[in-house]
Amino acid sequence: MSKIKTAFFCSNCGYESPKWAGKCPSCGEWNTFVEEVIEKNGKTNNKGWKEYNGKTTDVKIIALQEVTASEEKRILTPDAELNRVLGNGIVPGSIVLIAGEPGIGKSTLFLQNGLSLQNITTLYISGEESEQQIKMRADRLGIVNDSFYLLTETSTQVIFQEIKKLKPQLVIVDSIQTLHSPYIESSAGSVSQIRECASEFQRFAKESNTPVFLIGHITKDGNIAGPKILEHMVDTVLQFEGDQHYAYRILRTLKNRFGSTSELGIYEMTGKGMRPVSNPSEILITQKEEQLSGIAIAATLEGQRPLLIEVQALVTQSVYGTPQRTSSGFDLRRLQLLLAVLEKRGGFHFGMKDVFVNIAGGLKVEDPSIDLAMVSALLSSYEDVPLAQHIAFAGEVGLSGEIRAVNRIEQRIAEAEKLGFEKIIISKYNQKGLGKQSFNIELITMSRVDEVYKYLF
Repeated sequence: MSKIKTAFFCSNCGYESPKWAGKCPSCGEWNTFVEEVIEKNGKTNNKGWKEYNGKTTDVKIIALQEVTASEEKRILTPDAELNRVLGNGIVPGSIVLIAGEPGIGKSTLFLQNGLSLQNITTLYISGEESEQQIKMRADRLGIVNDSFYLLTETSTQVIFQEIKKLKPQLVIVDSIQTLHSPYIESSAGSVSQIRECASEFQRFAKESNTPVFLIGHITKDGNIAGPKILEHMVDTVLQFEGDQHYAYRILRTLKNRFGSTSELGIYEMTGKGMRPVSNPSEILITQKEEQLSGIAIAATLEGQRPLLIEVQALVTQSVYGTPQRTSSGFDLRRLQLLLAVLEKRGGFHFGMKDVFVNIAGGLKVEDPSIDLAMVSALLSSYEDVPLAQHIAFAGEVGLSGEIRAVNRIEQRIAEAEKLGFEKIIISKYNQKGLGKQSFNIELITMSRVDEVYKYLF
């Protein structure tokens, strides 16, 4: 049996060395050497993926015109949120990486989705939990599925032998950091092990046309653990986030070869697993009895989905010499920019005030269309006068105090109308894009921030 040949390569410049070195002799970078397999021994575990589905494929050069473009039939899960985030279902042969904080619910979400696919043979590979632990979680979810199989193993050689016996239609790996390949001597979770294990699963997914979900860990900085190449190798990267103190979880797309990267799925953590939230606007707007100052409702978009969110602001007299600027869920630099616009164009003295802003529900919003709602909430708290309850806002604020037009305004207006709002303030320049559509909600068009102030107060 021939020996496996490995060498060390600099991940910065590609310099090859027979042994590990702290500093690269070529580019001078430190700690960039990683072990890679050059040549494996005769019998490798993934030689037979070509015949895996009974189809043999010859590798040959082919003209682009000869390729027949057929629409791949996607696997639709019972989870509408996951379907939308993936770009309308699971693509056969795709490899998806899901990362998130420990305890956020990654394993629960994908165990639940694997159990829900009743007519598809699913293999759940766990390197972290025993069969009894997974069974306890499955019992809590209360879903019974006869075509769902478990494998608790960390060696990729054993895993691929079992995959050949079962021939599953979907594979879930929990997690990629716990697996190890026998071809590399380093311990599980190291850069070279993660890369080798991921490349073996990538080869399996592409050649057998089987979708693979890889659950991944994140570092204390919030980045996905392992080499950056892990994110390049996979087709889709999903980030599962949310505060452990809130019941809501957000599934975001960071990369997607088969759909939009601006999609968002919202879940509620319950005793019986993750419940998809089909109308998040209702949970993001708190139902309050009395009117309070410093609260405005913004019509925003996350991917294809319109959302109405509650923007909260608190403006108070500064006790210390330097006023505080604190923001949760909203860009702090954007807040300082809006305060400067109000100071210069509106004559409001925020220079001696502490300003605190928050997006309700633990969301992080990057859409500039919430500027107008943020400005209105700041002015409401500054004057200590509540805004009318049935009014929403959609507009970007420019540095000269003008209200700029935002995209897909019809969807924002329709969402506000659906939730019972009577008025929506939008930019005057959005009128051209509206056409002759008729809405049951009153559209108030404005061009400057000072006009908004006069109208509201």
